[in-house]
Amino acid sequence: MTAPYRDRLTRAAAAAAAAGIDALLVTPGADLRYLVGYDALPLERLTCLVIPASGAPLLVVPALEQHAAEVSGATNHVALMTHDETDDSFRLLAGGLHDALGHAPAVVGVSDRMWAQQVLRFRDVFAGAEQRLAGDVLRPLRLRKVPDEIAALRDAAAAIDRVHARMGEWLRPGRTEAAVARDIADAIIAEGHTSVNFVIVGSGPNGASPHHHVSERVIEVGDPVVIDIGGTMPDGYCSDCTRTYAAGAQAPGDFAAYYDVLLAAQLASCAQVRPGVTAHSVDAAARDVISAAGYGELFIHRTGHGIGLEEHEEPWIVAGNDVVLEPGMCFSIEPGIYASGRHGARIEDIVVVTDDGVERLDTIDRDLVVLTG
Repeated sequence: MTAPYRDRLTRAAAAAAAAGIDALLVTPGADLRYLVGYDALPLERLTCLVIPASGAPLLVVPALEQHAAEVSGATNHVALMTHDETDDSFRLLAGGLHDALGHAPAVVGVSDRMWAQQVLRFRDVFAGAEQRLAGDVLRPLRLRKVPDEIAALRDAAAAIDRVHARMGEWLRPGRTEAAVARDIADAIIAEGHTSVNFVIVGSGPNGASPHHHVSERVIEVGDPVVIDIGGTMPDGYCSDCTRTYAAGAQAPGDFAAYYDVLLAAQLASCAQVRPGVTAHSVDAAARDVISAAGYGELFIHRTGHGIGLEEHEEPWIVAGNDVVLEPGMCFSIEPGIYASGRHGARIEDIVVVTDDGVERLDTIDRDLVVLTG
């Protein structure tokens, strides 16, 4: 894994230089894991990767985290600086960056999700330096996945598909959403994930709330149930797949009518994906089908989001986004229809833009499944 990380660090430094940024300051999160493979704990003690536009990168960690940084392999391709409990870690970092650059930085790029406390401390130690978002530089590097990343996302999709394939083991009338969710969470781990990112079990009227989590509501016969689940694999790449089921018997007629519309919309959106089209057009392909059938007001969210080392990252598949799709971009396609107070439905797959079209990474059946067993 050393070569990919060194290449990523080199490209990040070059991108920073091209943007007029003297150094990138990357604290724990997906960017840090992408750049050096270190899934660091977000502690009150400073952990920060310093990528100068010119000079060697430096990883600053608390002394008690040195072993974790070394085990991650990060120190195979960056120098390590540790700080003790009584050190001023921000000033130590500033000194290390000054040595690398040969001067104080005029512009630094800070992680998009860096804690405000840390942003303000860096403002103090780099007095007068302009602060920009590191994400503006790093986002284009992460947007197009290389084959190894796509393979990782394919494995993640297969793992979450296996969980959906087992849904009949747990989802049945008479059980609460919370009880079903506990079984699903156990299965997410059993099928190869290292962590459960979310489990949504939205039965009956709760299915009309896209971000409903779980409740003690008892699932009733014929309830439509929205199951949206995802986790993180050992390599850090994420899964995310939604299917809608009917519990114990056929769903109500009004639900079945709009589920057919939803399936047509999801298929149309997937078919729209190819290099050269915009994210907007992929959203429109789903939205137009749903609106033409009279359900437009019940589709209340974007069609999709990017995925990789984060569950939600760019590109956003949403109206007005003119980002042009390129091979290697990975994202969800998940239109939904939500009838408030009654029920709802969503169908979600992760897809990747190929050289001439699209590959659907989630391959489990998208038809409404009636669980009667």
